[in-house]
Amino acid sequence: MMIVKSNQAQDKKTIADKMASEKLIGEMRKYNEELAKAGVLLDLSGLHGTAKGTRIKFSPGGKKRVVDGPFTESKELVAGFWIIDVKSREEAIEWAKRAPAPHGPDQESEIEVREFIELEDYLPAEAIEKYEEIARIRLEKLSQMKREARRSSQGKTEQAVSKTH
Repeated sequence: MMIVKSNQAQDKKTIADKMASEKLIGEMRKYNEELAKAGVLLDLSGLHGTAKGTRIKFSPGGKKRVVDGPFTESKELVAGFWIIDVKSREEAIEWAKRAPAPHGPDQESEIEVREFIELEDYLPAEAIEKYEEIARIRLEKLSQMKREARRSSQGKTEQAVSKTH
């Protein structure tokens, strides 16, 4: 996983501020296409600032507290991520080095590379089978949601076309 780090100044920028750089958007799109064409890209997304976030704090004794953003006390924040499937840590680092500077060439930026925990390293086979079943259910639900979204957008397109004729 490649994690795009953020800071308080970057977190406060609005989406409009961030969208202002057509050049950066184009560079990111090109980089994302390279990842996809290489067959290593599994997922990616940018995140809204902490003003739109909520944290759940867990305390000893089972107490939970909900805290709404923004989180002004935070020094390091996550602005987005890529999930890639590569053969080694070194390959992940090379992909991260090829990325455009996430906050633009004139801004301090950081991408952190982290590995996912492999269940096989920590769990017995029967526990892994349970996790795999959960993953299958999740993928089925995601596929269903995507199909429904496509149907919905196709219906809207068809309505728009029929209104123009």
